[in-house]
Amino acid sequence: MRTKTNWLVLGLIAIGTILILFPLYMTITIALKNPEEMTRSVFAIPTTFHWENFRNAVKMTNFFQAFRNSALVTLCTVVLTLLTNSLVAYAIARNMNRKFFKGLYFYFISAMFIPFPIIMLPIVKLTSALHMTNLVGLTILHTVYALAFNVFVYVGYIRSIPVALEEAATVDGAGTWGTFWRIIFPLMAPINATVGILICLSTYNDFLLPLIIISDQNMYTLPLVQYIFQGQFNTDFNLAFASYLMAMLPMIIIYLFAQKWIINGVTQGAVK
Repeated sequence: MRTKTNWLVLGLIAIGTILILFPLYMTITIALKNPEEMTRSVFAIPTTFHWENFRNAVKMTNFFQAFRNSALVTLCTVVLTLLTNSLVAYAIARNMNRKFFKGLYFYFISAMFIPFPIIMLPIVKLTSALHMTNLVGLTILHTVYALAFNVFVYVGYIRSIPVALEEAATVDGAGTWGTFWRIIFPLMAPINATVGILICLSTYNDFLLPLIIISDQNMYTLPLVQYIFQGQFNTDFNLAFASYLMAMLPMIIIYLFAQKWIINGVTQGAVK
């Protein structure tokens, strides 16, 4: 059977592809130009590749130390989120028939509708009082803020897992703790991959929370040190885009390899 080409859908896909690839093209070309070439044409391919922009950007931002801070916070946040948020969601998903857990579920969901600027000032005061203005406090805050969305996704996925598996484990003598880690948690691999990747992207790219929490320059993450390129009267776009390109390259690689798990996990988690 011959299939007809849906030109409307094909055109929308082409437009979407251009809209996604064009900013990446601009980032690469601007990072490889000098200010003189920028004044002649912003969109043109550079006639000479100025690789020294990357070297200068590394020196200005102390790039590798900031990258180490970002990587450490991101890795710890992902691990802590997967271990804690999945446990909370499991307890809620298996006790939704009880009023307390059902109310707790809607309580977490309602947190997604609270804008961050509303709670920004209390967070500053609380973290300062608890001496959490460091990378450890930043990791804990990222884990807590992700709880609302992760509970929503996790609960939908866990409720699609048959309860009979847990009943069989109970008959074999496994407790609740053992049942979760030996039976349920391995079955949550797709949704864990999805949550882990989304948390990785959001934590690594976050600017506002480290800005209000971290005061020690030795603990600055990549988005904070890159703010040095934004001046009051001028902006060094070439060095800035070189730094942006180096910073986003690890996330692009991770996303390209893991995008199928994001789509699969979100789809399965939204079934119920």
